[in-house]
Amino acid sequence: MELLHTIILTIHIIAGLSLIGFVLLQHGKGADMGAAFGSGASGSLFGATGSANFLSRVTAVLAAVFFLTSLGLSYIATSGPRVSGSVMDSAPVPTVPAVPAPSPAAPDSKAKEIPK
Repeated sequence: MELLHTIILTIHIIAGLSLIGFVLLQHGKGADMGAAFGSGASGSLFGATGSANFLSRVTAVLAAVFFLTSLGLSYIATSGPRVSGSVMDSAPVPTVPAVPAPSPAAPDSKAKEIPK
């Protein structure tokens, strides 16, 4: 189960970082107006409209992967064995060394007798 958790967590992190990157690569709605006045968008790698379609699909797939790995990680986290009881039940009990009490009849006792 630990190996599965590690694999899903790795995919989750990669999908999250890729999702951030692809969202930042997309251009906003206002960028189309700039392309109409010759800002050079038609000479891009994917053509005038090709990048929007490609980036939108990749973003949707990465969002789905991120969502599914989130569900998988939450299932793994909650499916473990449940331990009932208090946290204090598992706390170590401190041990105190026994100190012998001085006996009242000891000859070397420094106790003074109280007059009656």
